[in-house]
Order: sequence, then C-alpha cells, then structure tokens
Amino acid sequence: MASRSCANFLDLASGGLLDIPQTPRTLPRVMTVPGIISDADGYDSNDGDSDATSSGSRERKIIVANMLPLHAKRDTETGRWCFSLDEDLLLLHLKDGFSSDTEVIYVGSLKADIDASEQEEVAQKLLDDFNCVPTFLPHDLQKKFYLGFCKQHLWPLFHYMLPMCPDHGDRFDRVLWQAYVSANKIFADKVMEVINPDDDCVWVHDYHLMVLPTFLRKRFNRIKLGFFLHSPFPSSEIYRTLPVRDEILRGLLNCDLIGFHTFDYARHFLSCCSRMLGLDYESKRGHIGLDYFGRTVYIKILPVGVHMGRLESVLNLPATATKIKEIEKQFDGKKLILGIDDMDIFKGISLKLLAMEQLLQQHPGMRGKVVLVQIVNPARGSGKDVQEAKKETYLTAKRINEVYGSPNYEPVVLIDRPVPRFEKSAYYAVAECCIVNAVRDGMNLVPYKYIVCRQGTPIMDEALGRERDSPHTSMLVVSEFIGCSPSLSGAIRVNPWDIDAVADAMTLAINMRDSEKQLRHEKHYRYVSTHDVAYWACSFAQDLERACRDHYSKRCWGIGLGLGFRVLSLSPSFRRLSIDHIVSAYRKTERRAIFLDYDGTVVPETSIIKSPGPEVISVLKTLCSDPNNTVFIVSGRGRSSLSEWLAPCEMLGIAAEHGYFIRWNKTSEWETNHLGADLEWKKIVEPVMRSYTEATDGSNIEIKESALVWHHQDADPDFGSCQAKELLDHLESVLANEPAVVKRGQHIVEVKPQGVSKGLVAEKVLVRMFNGGRPPDFVMCVGDDRSDEDMFESILSTVSGPSLPVPPEIFACTVGRKPSKAKYYLDDATDVLKLLQGLATASSSKPRHLADIEVSFESDATQISQKLKCHHGDVDKIEVDMEILSNMLLSSLILHLLVPLGALFRSSDSDFLMSIVLAF
Repeated sequence: MASRSCANFLDLASGGLLDIPQTPRTLPRVMTVPGIISDADGYDSNDGDSDATSSGSRERKIIVANMLPLHAKRDTETGRWCFSLDEDLLLLHLKDGFSSDTEVIYVGSLKADIDASEQEEVAQKLLDDFNCVPTFLPHDLQKKFYLGFCKQHLWPLFHYMLPMCPDHGDRFDRVLWQAYVSANKIFADKVMEVINPDDDCVWVHDYHLMVLPTFLRKRFNRIKLGFFLHSPFPSSEIYRTLPVRDEILRGLLNCDLIGFHTFDYARHFLSCCSRMLGLDYESKRGHIGLDYFGRTVYIKILPVGVHMGRLESVLNLPATATKIKEIEKQFDGKKLILGIDDMDIFKGISLKLLAMEQLLQQHPGMRGKVVLVQIVNPARGSGKDVQEAKKETYLTAKRINEVYGSPNYEPVVLIDRPVPRFEKSAYYAVAECCIVNAVRDGMNLVPYKYIVCRQGTPIMDEALGRERDSPHTSMLVVSEFIGCSPSLSGAIRVNPWDIDAVADAMTLAINMRDSEKQLRHEKHYRYVSTHDVAYWACSFAQDLERACRDHYSKRCWGIGLGLGFRVLSLSPSFRRLSIDHIVSAYRKTERRAIFLDYDGTVVPETSIIKSPGPEVISVLKTLCSDPNNTVFIVSGRGRSSLSEWLAPCEMLGIAAEHGYFIRWNKTSEWETNHLGADLEWKKIVEPVMRSYTEATDGSNIEIKESALVWHHQDADPDFGSCQAKELLDHLESVLANEPAVVKRGQHIVEVKPQGVSKGLVAEKVLVRMFNGGRPPDFVMCVGDDRSDEDMFESILSTVSGPSLPVPPEIFACTVGRKPSKAKYYLDDATDVLKLLQGLATASSSKPRHLADIEVSFESDATQISQKLKCHHGDVDKIEVDMEILSNMLLSSLILHLLVPLGALFRSSDSDFLMSIVLAF
C-alpha cells in the first residue's frame, strides 16, 4: 500500500508541493561520535526525522489503538468486504476536540480476518475512505498478543489480580510476551508508513501498546508522542511482580505525555518509576514532570468524557420515546434501579445482586416496589473466570426471584442479550437510580451516560408529553474503585465488598427527597456536559504540544539496546568532555587550578568502601607533584576521614564539610570559616532529626563538626521522600532566625552554617592565586551533585572579571547526564579517573630529547637552582659554572629548567632571565 506521506510525493508532478519550504534545522539531529557533538545538520544524520515529506500546512493527528473504529462484514452476494464507522467508539468521538482542519488518521486492527491476498486492496480502501491504516496481525500472533498477553497477564494484573495459583490466572509466559512485542513492532511500522515526524502528533491508547513508544522514539528521536491509559495502573506492590516491568515502564517513558484517569493511577505509576528506575518527579507550574535522561516526561490527569451530541441524538429518536413508554408501563408503580456492565469478574455484578437481596431482606415493605434491571453486555474475553461469573450471576438472580418474587413481581430482571443503544438510553431515562459496583475499573462511563439521559432533551420531553421546564433528578451509587468516582462528588460512594453498605446506599438513593436528588443531578450534569470527550481530547492535545515545544532546542542522542532504548536530550552547549581535548589544553598551560568532588566523582557513589583506591591516590599524587598545579578535593565529608584517606597526597588541598574547614597541603594547619562559627543551632536541629529518624525506618543522622545530615537512602522511597519534605519544612520553620541554611539533596536533608559552600571554596582558592601573581590559565572543576553546582557557578563568575588579560580555559564538568550549570559531563567515576590519568600522564611526561639527558643534568640543574636562589636579584654576584652550562647544548632545556624557577623572580627580574637565555 502507498503511504499517505509517499502519496504526497506524487503530487509534486502538479507542482502543488514545490512551494512548501523545508522545515528549518538549526541544530544537529544526533551525536555522531562519543565526545563533542557534531555540528553537522540533521538532514545528513541517522536520526531519521527527515525521511518523511511534509504533508503541507494541515495539522495531522495519528491515533493508534488496538482496534480501528470500524465495522467489517463480507457482502454475501459480491463476496467483497464492506466497512462502516462504529459511531459508538470513543476513538471516533475524540476528533471533535481537534480543530476542523485537522486530519485524523487511525492505526489499528480490524475485527475481522482478512485473507493475505485481499489485504493490500482492503488497506488502500480503508486509507482512502476512512483514513484508517490496518495492521493485519497474523491470526496466531493476534491470539497470543490480545487473548494471551493482554488478557491473561496485563489486564488481570492492572486490575489487582495475581496468578497465585493455576486456578487464579496464568503464570507469566515468555512466548506471549514476545508476541506482545512483535505486535507492537508491527503497529509501529504502520505508523512509520504514514507519519511526517516533524509535524504530526501520535496519540497511543491503552495497555495493548505500551512498548510501541520505544520503537517510534528509536526511529524518530523528536517525535511528538502521547499515551493514555484507559485502565487502572496498579500499585507498585502489584506492578513489580511483572517480570517485564522495566521494559514496559521505559516504553511509556519514551512518550512526551502520559495520561491517566485519576491521580491514584498516576501516583502508582510515579511510585513505580521511583522504586524501580530511581526517577524523581516534581510539579512544574502545576504540571507533573519526570526528568528522564534530560527529557521531561509530563503526566496528565483527566478522566475521559462522553459524546453529548451522540447521546442526545439517540434520545431524540422516536424508537427511544416508544421504548421509554413501554418500560414505564412494564414497571408501573415500581422504582427502577439500573445496572449496565460487561460480563467479567471485576464488574461486581454478583455483589450487586447480593446487595439487592440484602435490601429486600432488611426492608420487607420495599418488596414489590423496587426492581433491579441488570443489562449484561457481552464479555470482551473468554475463559473459565467469565463462565464462572456468569453462572454465579444467574444462580443468584434465580434465588432472589424465587425467595422474594411473585407471579406479578420479579425483583431482579437480567437482560443478557445484545441491547441496542436506543433501548439502553430508554432504561437510563426511566431509572430512579443507577448503580455501578465494579471492584476495579479504569473509568466506566455508565454514570455519565445515565446523567445525560436523565436530563433528556426538549424533543424527547415533547414526545413523552412532559413539561419543558420540569425538574430533572438522578441518583448514583458508585464504587470507590472506579475511575469516574472522584469526579462525581454528589454520588453515594460505596465499597462494593461491603454488602450491607451497598444495600443501605441503594435504600438511601431510592428514598431520598426529590429536591436533594435534583441538586445532585444538576451538579453532576454541569460537570459531565462541560467535561465531555471533546474537552478531554482538546486538553490532551494542547498539553502534548506544550510538552514537545522544546524538542528542537536540544540535541538528541539515542542510547540503550532493544526495549531499553531511550533518548538522551542535551542542551546545545552541554557535551561529553573529550579527554584528548582537555589534555591538549592542559599541556599548553602553566598555572592550573583543579577542583574535585569526592563521593560520586573520584569514588563511586555506590561503592561500599568509601576510601580511595590505589589508582586514585597515585593519580592525585602525580597531579599534586606538578608545581604548576593547585589541586583541591572539595567534599561534604568530615576533615578527619578525608585527612586519613588522602594522607599520601602531601601537596593536595582539602576543603572538608563544604568548605567549613580548609587545608592547603598536608603540612599546613586547618583554617576555619569564621562566618559559620556560631553552631548553637545544632542543639535545635539534632532533636528534630532524631524524632524523624525514629519515625522513619532505614534513615540515619550523620553528625559533622559544622553540619548535621539526615539520610533516607535506605528508607522506603515514597515514605522517605515524604518525610524529607516534612523535615525540610519543619527545620526551615524552627531555624528562621538562626545562622544556618537547610538544603535538600539526593536522599538527604542537610543543615549547615550560612556562608559555607563549595562555591566559596573555589572563589577563595582562585583569588589567592590572583593575589599571588599566578592567575590561573586553566581551571577544571568536576562534581556530581547539587552542591557542586555552586562551584561551577562560582568559577565562571570569578574568572570572568576584567582584571584577567586573557581568560583561562575553563572545564566545568558534571558527573552523569543531567541538567547542570556545567558545560561538560562524564558518565561516572570511572570516566573521571580516566580523565585524571590522562592529565597525570601529561604532567609526568617530557619531550623525548629532554628525557634522554635528564639523568646527566639533574645534579647540574640543582646546582643552578641553588645559585640563583642565593643571588636572587643580584646579577653581578651570580657565580655560574660556565663549564657546566656549556654542556647544556639545547636552549629548550634551559627554558624547561627556568619554568619552575620563574616563581622566584619578580617581574623586574625579567631582563635577568632573558640574559640567561640569550647566553646560550
């Protein structure tokens, strides 16, 4: 079949598309090699975004779902397939939320098996007539994908049903999972056939297609991609039992926007991301966002609505008015309670019948006056559980009718057949009360439809002979465990498992005063009529556009294999630090300042042993031994542990406890930051932290000389995060007038003195170099957490002043790919060690001709150095052994020797230094 995008190429012959300019590209598509990102334009990259042509100015939405919104049947006379739109499906209604000039394309499967020989013809017909792209899954694959993995694994799990034993669900089957992945890949391929990735928005629906986003994101890094889950999302305790839990989570996180019906479902998803992937979320201007490798994945919470026009058009049908009259006559003198549910184990039909039985038993006076009409929709799946639920429903209804019924009264009326829409609408319009008693359901629009039908229409009222301004009433009894429950504040909410409570709720609903019923109805109708399916679709589309607006302001780099694929999104100025690049700059400079964080930078954050290894000590010693280097470890750790661990590095500077204590080398004394000398606030903070430690299992307090740190890394992620926020608020309140600051970091809450930060350490070291006449020409700073951002900022501000004639080379580098004030990043502590080893090699290595004569002239260099020191500033008294100097045949060697001696001379001695050089 010809794709829609390819078909547009054919129009070029008429000249229709030649005037459409190409979308401008100001940023490269991908990182072409590890290291510095290529500046090549995206058209020549392997991102793939440029493969499809522009479809013109018309906006397009691609809706992807398991099934297309079509009816399919074969004409018995011609043998040809006939198709028609399924006007009742949500997917067809949501296009009302888009602008009138938006083209909507549907991708999904047909509810019929099409022979392979007919598929190409059918596909072209569906694309031309209905804007639909069929997937044509092979029959065996469709069975394993839908009836297998979707219905046997995902659907029960998402409804809180675990396969505890073979009689209660099927155990995980890897073959079915592979079928699920294969089916999702076919759906993705079909989307790729028609998409223009630069302009089109793709909206994927429901749990059948949760890894589809990975395939699309891998092909088109900047695709505008949204997903909406129409089922519940289970709590992390349930979800994490799924063996492929990470693959599905990562699939969803490859979207730009993920939608849920309720906050509970979204909260469960966020909890899973936190517990299993270590991702934190935050609210950004009212929108919940997850930072995922530089991309922000937004969370949308909005229940779907009904199509008002469709419902009202059915109410206006003459057949509906006729049916209403029949129902009113059939149940004359009785109050009708209505239930409409699919036949499955989660809809709670049998529990509803038991509540009706309880009502009749407790209230004999209501026998003969109340009827429960239960319409049973055909089951969407097949299996032993469905048959058992159906059997239980019939047996319960039969028992109730036998015990409480009479020849002219049947308390429970079961309608187990296909019921046309007009007949359902008639039952909605007549029922005094509607009950939805599901034990778990994603959304359930039955209450919304009931409210709209009870409101009626002027045409229906006229057909029934009702007054136009007559008051409308409705009563709802809804389960707490369905998605629509939070939005129906006037409904009576029940626990479906509590039979007595449900029976009492039904009694209350029947006997409530009409005035209160009217108030509840009006409140519900206002909400339902303003939050219809068009509002839902429009809101989601707007949020998806907002979530994607920064796509081309960043550079993309695809990483990961298979279903672990994700896109690393970096700002244009943020790039991986090339070791060759920094070593080259290092060799060309002579006054270097190097600042290194400790945990997570030179020592891995996950390491149980926190002391540095022999490789780290060796490389630090080499760097410190270079007289051109000023090297500092700047850490939040205490000075005692740092002094002990780094004792072999005698010339290494150490800033402990974020700079509260500073030591310039091993022989110097510790300097204390006098701005934070008042530590009386610790007496206030420690008892507060201890109370939170006692209440939070897995937390602990780290007591430093100048600070107190509350750690919750080993606590429950959700509870620990919640407690950290509470502790932060608590401490900020009690320390409002104290010289201390409270900061929250990665799994910590820290209180430290005011005026103490890593940034101030960097500033102090650099200022001392300036004042000593050795302004740095090379500054490197490497760190991994929030406190190191102060150093990055401080370095940039300190060395950017006008006092420096030549700005130094600055390498601010964060560890890990994340938003940062640093310009560069390295992946982990291993990369940092490789970087330091590269610099150390550059420090210890010498030109080849110098290395050959180093041994013979080492003692001579010492003699010259001693003589120059003795006669500093007095040229006449310098006694230079010319015989020794005459052996130094290369003037480059003299220059090499004079570099470490340069610090001994004032600027006025420059003539003397030049005379030494010219002598050779």
